[in-house]
Amino acid sequence: MAHSADEPLAADGRGNSLVSFARGDEAAPPQDAPLPAALVALWQAGRVLMVYDRYRKSWELPGGRIEEGETPRQAAARELLEETGQQSDARLRFTGYARFVLAPDRRAEYLALYAGSCAKTRAFGPTEEISAVRWWDLRERLPGYAQPFDIYLAALTR
Repeated sequence: MAHSADEPLAADGRGNSLVSFARGDEAAPPQDAPLPAALVALWQAGRVLMVYDRYRKSWELPGGRIEEGETPRQAAARELLEETGQQSDARLRFTGYARFVLAPDRRAEYLALYAGSCAKTRAFGPTEEISAVRWWDLRERLPGYAQPFDIYLAALTR
C-alpha cells in the first residue's frame, strides 16, 4: 500500500496522528521534538501483549513516561513490569522512534519503541491504571476500543 507524506500512518479520531517511524540508531534519538515516552511490544507464540487503560478506555501497548534520569530502554522495561507483571526473556530490542503530531496544538513528540519476547508468563494483577491484559494475534477483534497507533506499532515489531 502506497503512503503519501501528507497522510498519517495512523490517526485516533481526536486529532492525534502518527506521522512517521524511523528505525534509526537508538543512541541518536531525534532532536527536533521531545521524547517523553517508550512502548514495548512483548511477544509470545505469535501474540503481542496489550493492556487495557482504565482512563483512556482503550487497548494499548504497555509503556509510558520516561522518568528523570531514566533511558527510554529503562522506562520501557519498568513500564512493562509495572503495567503487566511481565518481563522480556532477553534484552529488549530497539525498534525505532515514532513521531506524533498531537492535538489540539499540533505539537510534535516522539516515543521509543522496543520489542521483546517471553516464553513463560507471570500472573497479572489489575492496577489503578491497567484493568486487563490480553495476548493478541493482530487479527482477532479486541473487545472495545483499540488505540490505532499501538496496533500499527505492534505490527512493525512482528
